[in-house]
Amino acid sequence: MTDAGRRPPRGPAGRGEVGPRQASPWGARAVSPAGPRIAAVAPGGDGDGGERREMRLYGRNAIDAVFAKRPEAIRKLYLLEARIPQLQPMLKWCAAHRVGYRVVGEDDLRKLAASTHHEGIVADVLREAPLPLGDWLQALPAGPACALWLDGVGNPHNLGAILRSAAHFGVGAVLLPRDATLALSGAAARVAEGGAEAVRFVRLGREDNALAQLRSAGFQLAATVVRGGEDLFKAALPSRLVYVLGAEGEGMDAALADACDRKLGIPGSGAVESLNVASATAVLLAQWAALRT
Repeated sequence: MTDAGRRPPRGPAGRGEVGPRQASPWGARAVSPAGPRIAAVAPGGDGDGGERREMRLYGRNAIDAVFAKRPEAIRKLYLLEARIPQLQPMLKWCAAHRVGYRVVGEDDLRKLAASTHHEGIVADVLREAPLPLGDWLQALPAGPACALWLDGVGNPHNLGAILRSAAHFGVGAVLLPRDATLALSGAAARVAEGGAEAVRFVRLGREDNALAQLRSAGFQLAATVVRGGEDLFKAALPSRLVYVLGAEGEGMDAALADACDRKLGIPGSGAVESLNVASATAVLLAQWAALRT
């Protein structure tokens, strides 16, 4: 949740001078695992800071999810010999479609993944490009729907946890501001445990246009705040809702929070200021889902 009052507003539609972002209600930004990254870690880039064509995934559930949904996106596999019996369907598909795979040692796989959490398999896959907002709205079925607007969220482990919760509760999309560099990475996909393939990324246009499009499609936008918001557990949530969430280290833009239809807060004991953005997302989505049953 974001205390939007801590940051000066932007100009109209997100343009103009931008003041310093507020202190984050999510607490200190998590630190990525230390250590150098070798040049071969990810063909076309790892995906931590841009929408490159390819990314390198690791972890069994993350790669199984790609194979189940869009196997044609797999470009190359690397695996431990001990994984061969469990991965026979995937390896047979690769052989039939002339997709290369290589059995490598533990040290090589760790270097390829840049992580010890590879679970015996690494894959180079094509990235799924974000949809334009208009295309997503046009294809959206009638009825209840929920989406997450991420205003500056960038930590890959938080993003992965958000995607896992979003997949669990059937969230329709993660909405990305026009200039946001956030993109799926191997670390985020591993933490998502397959959830990254179940939730589409949607690229927004100009902020005022995006707000208008969402409202025209029946969505209400709710900024999540630390202070001054409605009690989430007492609020009547609409069937179509966009939760707007701020960055872990910098918080939500004040003008964006003010442009939302309402502000919501998660009440707590007061022993800590607020929840981590990923934990808060799970609570927010659970409450929305509970009111739909």
